[in-house]
Amino acid sequence: MLPGRKEIKDLFEGLLGREVAVTDGRPVDIGIPKPVIASYVDDNGHLRAVAVMSFGLAARSGAALALIPKGAVEAAEEDRVLPPNLFDNAYEICNVLAAPFGDAMGSHLRLREAYPPSEPVPAHLLGLAAQVAAREDVDLDITGYGVAGLSLVVSV
Repeated sequence: MLPGRKEIKDLFEGLLGREVAVTDGRPVDIGIPKPVIASYVDDNGHLRAVAVMSFGLAARSGAALALIPKGAVEAAEEDRVLPPNLFDNAYEICNVLAAPFGDAMGSHLRLREAYPPSEPVPAHLLGLAAQVAAREDVDLDITGYGVAGLSLVVSV
């Protein structure tokens, strides 16, 4: 029901054009700095999954996607503000994550919404993000950009 680590690794490496190591992680903290939370729905509009991209992963992957120097990531983390260009790139990665989610679940899923750290997230999505069952928590080490967390959770 969840994408495997190989699918996660292949997706990030394919999009970012650099090596990405995927290892055991912890659930992404939804505190400060807030993560990017993406919701995925099926063709009937039913919520099926969420991805919780740590602030650090949104900044790192967003920068790596556009070949933006790591200094932009460090500035974003210091200021605890995800610039719009890095969020837009993280949004695109969340959009592409719909495919491995759908493949693992055996149905077509699409990104419904991705919430930047600066916006409130609906309570039902926060509840699903905190769910203990049916989740995969990983750390991604993006060559040249560092390590940050990703949590993938399916609705049970």
